[in-house]
Amino acid sequence: MRNELTMASIASTELSADIPTAWFDTAARHVGDILSLAIAHKDAHNAVVVFDTRCVLAQVLAAAYRRCILNARFIDFDATDAGEVLAAFERLAPDDLVVLIQSTAFRLNAYRLRVELFKRSLKVIEHVHLARMPGAQAGVYIDSLAYDPAYFRGVGRALQARIDRAGSGVVEGGGERLVFASPFEAAKVNIGDYSGMNNVGGQFPIGEVFTEARDLEATNGRVRIFVFGDTSFLVNRPAQPITLVVDKGRVVEALDSTPEFDQVLAIIRADEGEIWVREIGFGLNRAFSVDRTVADIGTYERMCGIHLSLGAKHGSYNKPLIKRKDAKYHIDVFAVTDAVYLDDELVYRDGAWQVLLKNNEAFLKAECNDGIE
Repeated sequence: MRNELTMASIASTELSADIPTAWFDTAARHVGDILSLAIAHKDAHNAVVVFDTRCVLAQVLAAAYRRCILNARFIDFDATDAGEVLAAFERLAPDDLVVLIQSTAFRLNAYRLRVELFKRSLKVIEHVHLARMPGAQAGVYIDSLAYDPAYFRGVGRALQARIDRAGSGVVEGGGERLVFASPFEAAKVNIGDYSGMNNVGGQFPIGEVFTEARDLEATNGRVRIFVFGDTSFLVNRPAQPITLVVDKGRVVEALDSTPEFDQVLAIIRADEGEIWVREIGFGLNRAFSVDRTVADIGTYERMCGIHLSLGAKHGSYNKPLIKRKDAKYHIDVFAVTDAVYLDDELVYRDGAWQVLLKNNEAFLKAECNDGIE
């Protein structure tokens, strides 16, 4: 089991190192695109940026937002009383912007801060658990903030439409097949397009379309996973992929497993009794790949490829077989993926999303390593 870096170790190592100048320039460019193209923030609206300086990545992002929002109020979380931070939010009006730059995760009250801000009709950009990504990983994270609306919205909406009309799906990888012999729930997108949505913003980086089988018990077969989220919420890569045997939507065996993964499965079984396979995520973020990773599992979740969730918890979809109060776990695992089919149509092959947009008959082949600087 990998141990999370302590704040003390980060402070004693990272902060004394030189930060590459290119990181500041690249971060400012990507942040500018997020603000203008995804969030549509206007100078006429107020902005509050709450940040800390506990890790290099937080410092780089704070500097990037200073370049891009000249009239924002910047609040150092560690040097400011919680009441003053909350008062700054109180003074904002609907459609104003809050940016949260967090080496860990800010705690100001008993509720999730982003949810409370959304209730006030504020736009929110959240960067979280940045201290989990030290050294060169910070550069990978910065790359993942690149916002190409034609790619994210074009491929994302096309996948969403194709999922919503599919009667079945298959994930093939490493000689194994996982079959979803069921239509899917209405797909949801995280692509930087908030038109028609109640809230504007969320956790960045973005890049995902996700769903699950309407009939969870119609999921059967085998899938090889090369990364899973461990009990510290970190990316854990076993020496060789683990093969999950899935029967009627439940993991019944894990071949070539590791003690760390066995621990994850044991925790789920102890509290939930069985291990459901729920979400199937179609990751779109081209900064992350099988070989280009970061340690934070919640960030790596956007990886260009397929991920699944283990455990009964999924807040977006209700299932009669699962009582929400009994669902405790949602553990992301990442599939070795050679091809993905929706019905008989190939939508992913060898690291590339391939979708046909009916509105303009344009064929989009989105290579997962395109756009990386």
